[in-house]
Amino acid sequence: MTDATRPLRVMQVLDPPDGTTRYADQVVRHLPADVEITWFTWRRAFTQRYDVLHVHWPERLVRDERRGGVRTWAKRAACLALVARCALLRVAVVRTEHNLAPHEPGDRVESWVLGALDRATAWTIVLNEATPVRPGRPRTLVRLADYREPFGAHVRPDRVAGRVLNFGIIRDYKGVDRLLDVVREIPDDGLTLRVVGRPATDRWREVVESAAAADPRVRPVLDFVPDAELVAHVGEAQLVVLPYRELHNSGAVLVPLSLDRPVLVPRTPTTVDLQHEVGAQWVHLYDGELTAADVVSSLAAAARIPPGERSGLTDRDWPTVGRRHVEVWRAAVAAVRHTPAPAPEDVPAVRG
Repeated sequence: MTDATRPLRVMQVLDPPDGTTRYADQVVRHLPADVEITWFTWRRAFTQRYDVLHVHWPERLVRDERRGGVRTWAKRAACLALVARCALLRVAVVRTEHNLAPHEPGDRVESWVLGALDRATAWTIVLNEATPVRPGRPRTLVRLADYREPFGAHVRPDRVAGRVLNFGIIRDYKGVDRLLDVVREIPDDGLTLRVVGRPATDRWREVVESAAAADPRVRPVLDFVPDAELVAHVGEAQLVVLPYRELHNSGAVLVPLSLDRPVLVPRTPTTVDLQHEVGAQWVHLYDGELTAADVVSSLAAAARIPPGERSGLTDRDWPTVGRRHVEVWRAAVAAVRHTPAPAPEDVPAVRG
């Protein structure tokens, strides 16, 4: 079998699908038969043959969960060796830029290792037009997909008046502590808050549980929930509040919009673009730090949305997202191997 006839082999540096709806599903669910996906492990990275190494959150390649020790240094060395292997075998490194920088910064050595990986990247995928251009590197816009298709199979309950929802892994940058403080400031006028998600640390579990003990309107579900349960929580919400301290891209913002529930988020270039896409009644923006007035006014506006009205998400279906990924992979391989290939369709490559 020649290179021209064999399948395109792509190694995804992501956790594989696990039966719940995750970002990885968006990338690989709708692919042609001539594309083969394999999921990253260090053993596979050094023993298997593949055409594309698709990196998403590069810091995961160089960090140990304990953030230190021999394993961290071993992973850094392995990452450098992987960069060298890709160069030797003409493997195209593709990078999806989810964030402008890691949410938890690393040290200088980590930055140097990730810089080597960055210089080896042949093509960049950006998820929104606000991501800065990297000079000299082609990039393609592939928007995050919505969740209408996978979540449509689950029952969505009616809205509960005054219900506010926050969901997702509870981490430092997501601002759950600020939301808890804000809810405490709002008089008891029928508002209830659900906090649904697994705390990243024991400290965050204590923060949420302490708030719930002090305010019976706060009812946490501190665990990862399956799709059907997440759809139920979102369906009951009159308003979803995601008070992130950093927000460049977020698939979580698309979850309530896919289920036709409004969301309150900080004003950033990305969220402004999303508001233009779906309308101001669906994406509510606040400036600076979240306040009680932001939540109260957004709740009142959300209550005026007629039952059954749909948000205006566009151009985010999963088949389109899958097709555009394939176009990027093929273009990146052609660039590394100096063979002709068309640029990705619909959204042309942009060079800085």
